[in-house]
Amino acid sequence: MVATASNTQIRIATIGSVDDGKSTLIGRLLHDSKGIFEDQLSAIGRASKKYGDGSFNLALLTDGLRAEREQGITIDVAYRYFATPNRSFVLADTPGHVQFTRNMVTGASVSDVAIVLVDARHGVVEQTRRHVSIAALLRVSHLVLAVNKMDLVEWREDVFDAIVTDVGAILESIGSRVPLRPIPVSASNGDNVVESSPNTPWYEGPTVLGLLETLDIRADESSAAVLPVQWVNRVHGGSDYRGFAGTLHGGAIRVGDQVVVQSKGITTAVTSVRVAGSPADLAVPGDAIAVELADQVDVGRGDVIVGSGAPAPVVAAHIEADICWLGETDLRVGDRLVLRHLSRDVTGSVVAIGQRLDLGTLTAEDAEVLTLNDIAKVEIALDRPITATTYAQGRVTGSIVAIDPVSNGTVGALMITDAR
Repeated sequence: MVATASNTQIRIATIGSVDDGKSTLIGRLLHDSKGIFEDQLSAIGRASKKYGDGSFNLALLTDGLRAEREQGITIDVAYRYFATPNRSFVLADTPGHVQFTRNMVTGASVSDVAIVLVDARHGVVEQTRRHVSIAALLRVSHLVLAVNKMDLVEWREDVFDAIVTDVGAILESIGSRVPLRPIPVSASNGDNVVESSPNTPWYEGPTVLGLLETLDIRADESSAAVLPVQWVNRVHGGSDYRGFAGTLHGGAIRVGDQVVVQSKGITTAVTSVRVAGSPADLAVPGDAIAVELADQVDVGRGDVIVGSGAPAPVVAAHIEADICWLGETDLRVGDRLVLRHLSRDVTGSVVAIGQRLDLGTLTAEDAEVLTLNDIAKVEIALDRPITATTYAQGRVTGSIVAIDPVSNGTVGALMITDAR
């Protein structure tokens, strides 16, 4: 395990089943690392008296909606920010209820690390298997297994070991290689969250915070730079200026770099780069940029500018993908969907439904229809080509959001496994 630079920011999602303690763990992390202001503590105290039994409830720090506090559940994704001397963090508290799986997908899809919580009393349940499978398919860099409420099972090591084995079996069943890092905790009491606990003499690993401060989450710098064009900027540089603007993904891009405008297949060079409106010689992934090209090229919204590097995206009209189906209406072969990829919307038809993951047996089974929250493989023929990679090659360039063409609602999250 390699420590990264002290100023690195990482994004973390807490996932797991209902009442496993996700909100409480985040509250404990913030409280014990001095990341809560006095007025926030006072507000939590008042809310604890109003919505609970009067005891101080750290879960209320992230459960901010009235419905969440009244029902004692997490509904929407809540984000909290804090920093230590070693690193800064963005924490996403995701819902555990099965009907809010799409919210969990939203939080995990942009996270570097997922902390999966399991109630030591109940062990691994179906929603745990669903969330772990989705996090693995979303290719989070690390999966931290926080076996919570260990104080309620008398800190038994055999209970902890059995849960670690069960979660490891989930990852093995889907062929995932995401590292699993288990920690026994009591989020409500703070054991092994920020400070090591005397209740686990048999555990010699780091605390949750100690692990998060040292995880290596550096991106693969060998990827090609990918700039999905969102609009053409004519503001800077006089009447002849055309800056092709968007958010940069993949690798870095510099003045002088050779690039290809796909799907037009035109090769040209970058003559200027502006980052957040200011001239720059270099842009890195995540920057909002505008680039000027050496040649007069017809480029507009939906086009993609690709730099040198491997693997480069391909122009594809047929994709195979892992899908988490989030629609209330079943998905069948022949159904048409709007597919949002980068800055382009295209339509496509489902030509095949592959095997679906049975969350009870952790085996793949043939399927003709997908229902709400199913995880399966699909093949889709596109009406217009897209410039894409596989999800393994790039999380942004390899992901697609499926939209119902009638209701305009989000009905699926797709991770491309093959594009041609």
